[in-house]
Amino acid sequence: MSTLSRTRRRLPRLTSPQVAVPVSAGALCAGAVATALTGYDKIAVALIALLGAVIVAGLLLVYRRLAKVQKAGVAAQQALRTTVEEMQRRLVAAVERERLTAGDRHLELAEAIALVRKLTDHKAGSAELRSLPREFEATVQLFQGFTPRAPMPSSGGFALNPTGLLELLHLIRTRKPRLVLELGSGTSTVWIAYVLEKSGGKLVSLDHEPGYANRTRQALAAHGLTKVAQVREAPLAPVNIEGRDYPWYDPEALADLHDIDFVLIDGPPEAIGADARYPALHMIEKRLADRATVVFDDAGRPDEQAALAAWTQRYEGLTREGELLGRHAVLAFARPPAMATTRG
Repeated sequence: MSTLSRTRRRLPRLTSPQVAVPVSAGALCAGAVATALTGYDKIAVALIALLGAVIVAGLLLVYRRLAKVQKAGVAAQQALRTTVEEMQRRLVAAVERERLTAGDRHLELAEAIALVRKLTDHKAGSAELRSLPREFEATVQLFQGFTPRAPMPSSGGFALNPTGLLELLHLIRTRKPRLVLELGSGTSTVWIAYVLEKSGGKLVSLDHEPGYANRTRQALAAHGLTKVAQVREAPLAPVNIEGRDYPWYDPEALADLHDIDFVLIDGPPEAIGADARYPALHMIEKRLADRATVVFDDAGRPDEQAALAAWTQRYEGLTREGELLGRHAVLAFARPPAMATTRG
């Protein structure tokens, strides 16, 4: 036992069976030599046979050890491959995020450059040229406030320009509406949904054009905003107000909406006909919360000015805030207490 203990101390990494094999082999060799020299040939042969068995057992232990080492190596290789693949996936995802962000910035910059060229080529007035720095600044502030998860749809043109968007989003962020109704979907739908995602509100957007509605739905899906916002197709249908028919969104699209506390009126478009947006407040007034904000886009046009004047005269509790956001007019709605208890 003392020899075995000394051997184990010198070879601390070996197991007891691994230490026992060489020790046994040495003892058997010594015994075989001693018995052979003293004339005990049979005993020597038996010891040699036993030595062979010990050697075979040692070889089996070595083979078993090698098999374990090989198995551990395969497992380590598999773990390393899994780690490398995970790192590759994360790297690709990070590069893709950066690519989308860079592509988004590039798109905004390319559109701005194209606008500058268009204005320069057509010798636009100085007022339009002076507005360019303001729009650049608004674009930068928009992207500083949010990090889009996919390329953003274009602003400007028929869509809200960056200045209008920036101020509209600030209004929504500060007033924190629970339910926003948007008449006319598009770029603003995605931006508003990002604001409401943070504040916990919901957005319903109406659009009479199936193509536009579908594109906006796809944009919301790409940005992961379908739980916050939905786009409803609402074909234009004649609505009668004081004996006159107006083309407006199908009222059925509003049937389940109540306590709307923020409205953006950005449709129907002017091309539909005169006074296309006049029916809006008549159709939604009973669906508004007791206190609500109404934002009227393109408020500087004659038809919209006439609608604003008619609304403020007709609806008690509706007032102009005297706040003009870009091309928006902002109205505050406060339902009179008597009407608040009887509406339905």
